Amino acid sequence: MKFTKSFLVLTIPVLLFSCVSEKKVNAIRQQLADSQAETQKTQKELGDYKAKLKACDDQDAADKQQIADLQKEKADLEQQKADLNAKINELKEYNNSVLGKLSDLSVITKGQEASIKKSLANIQAKDNYIKDLMAQINRKDSLNNALVNNLKSALVDINDKDINIKVEKGVVYIDISDKLMFKSGSYSVTERAKEVLGKVARILNAHTDIDFMIEGHTDSIPFRSGLLLDNWDLSAKRATSVARILQYNYQMDPKRMTVAGHGEYIPLVSNSTSQGRALNRRTRIVILPQLDQFFKLLEQK
Repeated sequence: MKFTKSFLVLTIPVLLFSCVSEKKVNAIRQQLADSQAETQKTQKELGDYKAKLKACDDQDAADKQQIADLQKEKADLEQQKADLNAKINELKEYNNSVLGKLSDLSVITKGQEASIKKSLANIQAKDNYIKDLMAQINRKDSLNNALVNNLKSALVDINDKDINIKVEKGVVYIDISDKLMFKSGSYSVTERAKEVLGKVARILNAHTDIDFMIEGHTDSIPFRSGLLLDNWDLSAKRATSVARILQYNYQMDPKRMTVAGHGEYIPLVSNSTSQGRALNRRTRIVILPQLDQFFKLLEQK
């Protein structure tokens, strides 16, 4: 019994000490946890402050750049203003000069004023006249181009060596070779040539306001046969034969046609070779310029 009491006396303080130590440990642990949480909160706030500081720095740099740009723009505008002021001053000086000249001109007499007005009217009339001429020339060129295109389309099946259509100095030329048109030394038109002339006539009959000339050309070799005395006769006979075909076979108005025989005297190339002579022997249809339209314009002036 005595032992038991002693044991209890020794055990109770130990238990009391154990209970007190555990509470203190838990309290310390709680304080430590609170301190760690506070530290984390402080670190987060510090991070936020750093981010805000960087944003402020970036904004400050942007503001400085904007200020620099605005200053440069201001300098440019001031330079433009200075340039405009200089131009205004120049215009004022020019205006004063013009006003001075007008003041001098104010002493012009009535007769001189009328003369100047008449001269200006004449200049305007001449300008209108030139415009009319240019319009006629452009119209003629357009008609020539359309005519050439139509002729080439109609004669597309003919050998290029036998027929040549071109425009030179505003005049349309249709050259048909002697080989296609006639037999050697003859002025009778071949059947093949009549077909070609029919195609040409179809195009020309569609342009009744166009006149044309039929030319006969030979080479330089002297020619005489029967009633034909020389190349003059042969070239003229060939030209008239073509005119008759166009008139009687294809109903072309003879008033639109002019016939000419040039003999050997307007060669295209030298007659020194057989090839050259073959080129020079040809029948040429020349679309005549409509000079009457230009004469009418001249008469109006």
